[in-house]
Amino acid sequence: MSEPSIRPVNFRAPRVIFWAGFALRMACILIGRTYRIHLTGDHFDYGFEAGRIARSLVQGHGYANPFNGFSGPTAWLPPLFPLLMALGFKLFGVYTNGAALFIMACDSLFSAAVAPAIYEIAARCFDAYGLARRASEKAAPVALWSAWLWALYPAALQFAIHWLWEMSLTACLFTWAFVFALRLRHIGEQEASKPRRDLGLWAVFGLLWGLVTLSNSSLLLVLPAWILWMLWPSKIQARRTLYPRLTGAVLSCLIFAATLTPWIIRNERTLHAFIPTRGNFGVELFRSVEPGNGSLPWGTAMPLWPGDPEFQRFVRMGEVAYGHAKGEEAKALIRAYPGEFLRRIRDRMIFFWDGTPHSPEGHPLLEYLRLLSYSFLGTCGLLGLLLALKRRAPGAWPMALAFLLVPLPYYFVTMQARFRHPLEPLIAVLAVYLFRSTQPRTELQRKAAR
Repeated sequence: MSEPSIRPVNFRAPRVIFWAGFALRMACILIGRTYRIHLTGDHFDYGFEAGRIARSLVQGHGYANPFNGFSGPTAWLPPLFPLLMALGFKLFGVYTNGAALFIMACDSLFSAAVAPAIYEIAARCFDAYGLARRASEKAAPVALWSAWLWALYPAALQFAIHWLWEMSLTACLFTWAFVFALRLRHIGEQEASKPRRDLGLWAVFGLLWGLVTLSNSSLLLVLPAWILWMLWPSKIQARRTLYPRLTGAVLSCLIFAATLTPWIIRNERTLHAFIPTRGNFGVELFRSVEPGNGSLPWGTAMPLWPGDPEFQRFVRMGEVAYGHAKGEEAKALIRAYPGEFLRRIRDRMIFFWDGTPHSPEGHPLLEYLRLLSYSFLGTCGLLGLLLALKRRAPGAWPMALAFLLVPLPYYFVTMQARFRHPLEPLIAVLAVYLFRSTQPRTELQRKAAR
């Protein structure tokens, strides 16, 4: 497949975009005092399970106790964000406003750092090929608009300023991993770089994916698909360069495995089970098919009262055995009610792109505006992706693979609006590309329409 001609474009975003995005997020946190977390459920809104694990680490009980009571070692969550929370607790105190401000500042830093990555993605995939350059004197209009959209649009910063959770960290790592995939594929470049330089890029790519997995392992399905795309011959990467690229891919996989190894060894020693990422799938699957939960299970995965019989069963059996038992119960329910299982999958697919309902506590107008914004961006992203695929835009296929594979675990288990956040940088790029691809009507067309 031939690619359009390439024109020189600077892939580095103006620094002001990053600093404007970071300053806006910090201003929202400080002015809105969002670092003051509700105290309900013994601070459970303060990081949820991650906060409990961080507290356990700081208090000397190890990586354990993800709920209100003592339940022992855990692999309920990957370790990256709980370790960041533990650092905040160590520096500023457990469940303090200072620790919350520190964690939100880190999240804001990660969120703002997505903007330069968005700029490079758009510049490489669209601006370097002269795509969607509608009446603009800028060298990289899609990149510029996309990056500013991410930096300033309220929907892009909400998780950094309100939630003590991993969404901003994961989105940052995932987006930069895609940047390195484009660099290795040499999208937007007139000449391929030397194999030795590419080895360094492969190493960083493997490290980034190791960190992505330690932040949110649900995204791991995308890694093999992107590697296959990166190895596929292109106009710039001739077939004779296959061996160096295979060497780089092996190096990337080795670094990826080395990044996960300490976590795997820890789980083997403390939980006596092979858990490469996280160990709560059985429980979450059961909650997704449990009668009465519908397509969106509300509430916590485990009872918050330590004296609850179900929580006592969890403690008595241990996390691994309990998760296995719940997984078997879930499989039995799926076999008994396959139609209901498929209906819930259908609902979650709609929720992922059109909007996840909230509990009926917020103002109806605000809820409507939230759903409108969510569905509008999702629709624009999908339409932009279809247009990019139709026009054979370089980089469109790995975006399509991400759109296809990232939601799959959530379709089968559960869905919340925050689960789409790692894809929203790509949605921002594709939405801008869609609108910049429209053409104004000429005078001749206007007369013909009369």
